[in-house]
Order: sequence, then C-alpha cells, then structure tokens
Amino acid sequence: MSASRSLADQGRIVVKIGSALLVEGGELKRAWLDALIDDLVSLKKAGAEAIIVSSGSIALGRGILGLPKGPLRLEESQAAAAAGQIALAQAYAESLGRHAIQAGQILLTLGDTEERRRYLNARATIGTLLKLGAVPIINENDSVATSEIRYGDNDRLAARVATMASADCLVLLSDIDGLYTAPPHDNPDAVFLPEVPRITAEIEAMAGSAGSELSRGGMKTKIDAAKIATAAGTSMVITSGKPLNPLTKLAKGARGTWFPGLDSPANARKAWIGGHLEPRGEIQLDPGALKALKSGKSLLPAGVTAVIGSFSRGDAVTVLDSDGRNIGRGLVAYDHDEARMIAGRNSREIEAIVGYPGRAEMIHRDDLVLDDAFLAGNR
Repeated sequence: MSASRSLADQGRIVVKIGSALLVEGGELKRAWLDALIDDLVSLKKAGAEAIIVSSGSIALGRGILGLPKGPLRLEESQAAAAAGQIALAQAYAESLGRHAIQAGQILLTLGDTEERRRYLNARATIGTLLKLGAVPIINENDSVATSEIRYGDNDRLAARVATMASADCLVLLSDIDGLYTAPPHDNPDAVFLPEVPRITAEIEAMAGSAGSELSRGGMKTKIDAAKIATAAGTSMVITSGKPLNPLTKLAKGARGTWFPGLDSPANARKAWIGGHLEPRGEIQLDPGALKALKSGKSLLPAGVTAVIGSFSRGDAVTVLDSDGRNIGRGLVAYDHDEARMIAGRNSREIEAIVGYPGRAEMIHRDDLVLDDAFLAGNR
C-alpha cells in the first residue's frame, strides 16, 4: 500500500458515492455516473481492483414512487429503498456493461460487518466478485434496516467495507474537496489541509455537519471513517465528486485531503488476528501441513490431526504443530463439530461429509498468522 497522496499504484480501491452526487430531483445523473465508471475502467486497465459503495437508493426510490419532499417515515424510506435498489443496480449494470464489465450488488447492514460469521461471508463474496473481474456495488440494506441495525451513513460503511476487503485506498467523493480547519462556507479564513498524518482531537473538532438535503453524513462521519480505515492500513482521501470524471481529476492532482494508512492492510489484519482476538479452540497439524504453511499455502482439512475446543466459524483458533506447540493463530472456516468431521479428509469430500459445498480451506492463508520462530525453522 502506497502512503503517497496519489491513486497511482493502489491495488484495490473502494469508492464511496453520496446521494447528492448521483441523484438530482429524484432522477439519476446518468452522465455523471457514466463518467465515473469510465474512471474506474481506466483504473482497472492500469491493474487496480474497484469496489463501489453507493448511496442513492432512497433518493431514486422516492422519485420512482412519487413520495413527497421532506422527511419520510421509516416505512416510506424502506419502500423507497426497495424500489430504488432495483433502479440503482440496473443503472450500474448498464454503465459497466458499456465496457463489458459485470456488476454485483451486495446489500449490507451494520451486523454484516460486525458479526464475524457474516463478515467472512461478505468478505468472501467481495473477493470472489473481484477475482471474476466484476465490480461489487455495495449499499446499506435500507429496505430492511432500522435504527438499531443500521449505519445511517455510507462513509463509515465504506470504511468497514474497505477494511473488510483489505483495500489499499478509500476514496470518499463528497460535495466538498477535503478537510478545512473550519467549515469553509461559514468561515472565509478556513485553511485547507492536504494531508492528515494522524487523527487527533483537534482534527476531530474541525468536522462540520451534513452539507445537503440528501446527505446524511457530514464531515464528522468522514473523520470517523478515516479512523476506521487508517487503523486497518487503508489510506483514505476526501475529494470533490461534483465535476465529471472525479477520479481521473484526483489522479491528475485535483485537491483532496489524504489520510495515510498507519500500516499495510495485510499487516494490520495480521496484527488484529494475532493480537486482538481471543482463541476459542486449537487445531493440530501433521508435518505435511506444516511444510505447506511455511511455503505460504492455506491450511487444508487433510493436514489436520486434531480439533480441540468449542468454536464457531469465524472464531480465532490456535494452530499447533505435531508436537502440540503453538505456531500461530487463524480464523477458522468451520464450526468445531464440522471441523472434526472433515479433519484429515480431502477437500473434495467436504460436501459429502457436511452436506453442503463448504470452503476448501480450514483456514485461508489471508486469515492465518504464523510465529516468526516457526517460519524461521526454529520450531
């Protein structure tokens, strides 16, 4: 992950789009959307992977359903979202289709990024779509979400998606070109900040409020998003999305406030697994599996000789060598009872054993942290 103030060399990019940029008067701004997709296609051709977190379903849906201006009741917002999600997904599919690229819609709620089992499912779906060359289009599931289970803004959702996907960079397209020392529309002496190396109490105090009728998230939610993203190793930039081709303009040096990631996404994720999750069980391996792990491969069920403890899919477990010594930690892909059933078996047998086509790996290499002493051959 590059900490430089540039979109260049960013391998995986999440772009968050606000309603006010995408919808006007209940109608989709098609020319703006097509220009943005052109930007993304250019990034993809340069080797980047792109994920979109898009608002707009309620704003589109209220126009489709003829709902009046002003605040909507919960059931009206959910109905608008249900209608708008269809139109929004179709718009993205059509715009990407101009370039023979497929779109894949994912609707999330707060719990999908906080409960580990659902988190792993969403992470796997995003990863698979990217491997297949598609562009994931993600939005909060407004048609079912209530205040207790929702984010309420897509800035923080985008940050959670970026960390979930181990993205290198999160781009928040806004109606303002970055962070100022004070709201610039209220204070002519406000100073623009091109980079924020660390988010301090002083930086948080600079955050303003929501800037438009359709925007539920103001600068405060963007600073909150930066805290989430940078702690996970993802750099973030706030820039104006008002002009056509905003990503191309950003890549060419347009103004934006950059928040460098505090580490690489991979290292931050490994640190989280290795130091912040309490292990719920243990998995012991045979010599062949240990050799495979040293070479950077995932842990397959065939190499497991013992499953100890009670754990659920997504829990952290301690990984033991054939002598019972701790060599690392990982997020397990199966509940403890299923893990025992498939231990020592070939991955091709999983469906016949557990009754569904489970994951080939017991622990994927991206979810595995191994001790330095083991990797150095001292264990």
